[in-house]
Amino acid sequence: MKWHQAHTTRFFETFVLRPFFPDYKPFRDDFRRLFNSYYNSLGDAIPDKASRSCLSRPSLDEVLAFRRHVDDAIETILADPGDEELERRIVLGLNHEQQHQELMLTDIKHALFSNPLRPAYCRTPLTREQGSESAENTWHDFGGGLVEIGFSPDLTNTMDFCFDNETPRHKAYLESFRISGRGATCREYLNFMADDGYARPEFWLSEGWDAVRREGWRSPLYWECDATDETGWRVFTLKGSQSLSSLLETAVCHVSYFEADAFAKWSGRRLPTEQEWEVAAIENPITGNFLDTGRLHTGASKGPGVDQLFGDC
Repeated sequence: MKWHQAHTTRFFETFVLRPFFPDYKPFRDDFRRLFNSYYNSLGDAIPDKASRSCLSRPSLDEVLAFRRHVDDAIETILADPGDEELERRIVLGLNHEQQHQELMLTDIKHALFSNPLRPAYCRTPLTREQGSESAENTWHDFGGGLVEIGFSPDLTNTMDFCFDNETPRHKAYLESFRISGRGATCREYLNFMADDGYARPEFWLSEGWDAVRREGWRSPLYWECDATDETGWRVFTLKGSQSLSSLLETAVCHVSYFEADAFAKWSGRRLPTEQEWEVAAIENPITGNFLDTGRLHTGASKGPGVDQLFGDC
């Protein structure tokens, strides 16, 4: 968590304060390398991402002091920014921070799962919606043809934000296609596992099959064997370890691309392309299982229409 806090703080120091304010005094010069991620043009970074969680120094107090130092400077700027490029970089930094808030939840989950005591991030129970029946799956048809995907920001509006990999908006040709009305459930994925899905190479891409054998995959991440549960499994969530029996209708999560692809092939189907997903998503309101629902885990689909496009996975 210290690394995420310092890395997002470093963004403002590196891209806003240093280039725009020559009188700005950096908090510590060595933080520039220590909290770099992959910005190669800005110098070296720690080569091993896993070592980020092992940094005993700087202390949390020093990281928070770094944050206060940068916040004070940014607040002075926000009183009268007066430069469109400066505003654009601050907005980019805010969106970068939101991205890392999501990453922090996944890192916290992995850190707690790595603890033999399996501590919970949050003690409130899973909501009723998560244990309820999922909507019956329906399939939705899309006509294909020449479509436009991507984003075309209004360059005169610094708040009209998108990340650079969402541009430029461009045309793509699609064959007609169908897409599932909801995500695959844990019940459906358990059936794939029961049919020796992890032991049948005909469902797997070559690199994925190599990973199955090398890593010993036999279930989604955070699933643990439990002979006392009727399914034989428990699932670790941010709300602690849960019986898989209570989550069978929720969307399966924490599977790799290779696992999702193998499951699709086992089902006699395939994964949608990015272009198909975007065409399907653009017709739906941006609603879903976001942080303010308090669930901190996937839910069951309620339908109708194409559900669970946002938030659940």
